[in-house]
Amino acid sequence: MLRKITAIASLLVANASVWANPPDAIATSPAAPYLLAGAPTFDLTMVTFREKYNRDNTMLPIGEFRAIAAAEDDSPLLTRAASKLNENLYASTALEKGTGKIKTLQITYLPLQQSGEDKAARAIAISYMAALMRQFEPALTVGQSQGKVTSLLVKGKGSRFYQKQVGAIRYVVSDNGDKGVTFAVEPVKLALSTP
Repeated sequence: MLRKITAIASLLVANASVWANPPDAIATSPAAPYLLAGAPTFDLTMVTFREKYNRDNTMLPIGEFRAIAAAEDDSPLLTRAASKLNENLYASTALEKGTGKIKTLQITYLPLQQSGEDKAARAIAISYMAALMRQFEPALTVGQSQGKVTSLLVKGKGSRFYQKQVGAIRYVVSDNGDKGVTFAVEPVKLALSTP
């Protein structure tokens, strides 16, 4: 299990190295904004998030997150952690050191080799991703959130990075083909427009 979590962490670190600034765009840049000092955080700790999430989603629980050993290229400002949801589905996060506030929440789906089982496993992954989305857009119904996640996954298919900004939230899709797809929710630092 530790090997799988390490592989997921490596995938997430690789995903973080590709980034875009304009909403709804595909581009590359040296590092994801949540990796930078001063990047925004949700005003939420993992404990608070999990309590609310699990209360709202009893059929799609997220277990306790376990810290992932830091790699050489990891930011010293972050703590990474992951939770195994099932054999091919993981939740992960990057937390601000000191405060424990969330900088990113991610669900990573690793496709199954057996195509008959993959369809059901993908449906479960979309359900988890939609449940994560509803934590930040509570007015969405289950159907609406699943539709939005499916649309984001289609738009991000084959892209190492795809983002869509909704207010102060950024949804990110990173599709690594056979190695999996990651759906992330992150805060956006809003700036006042200048006249």
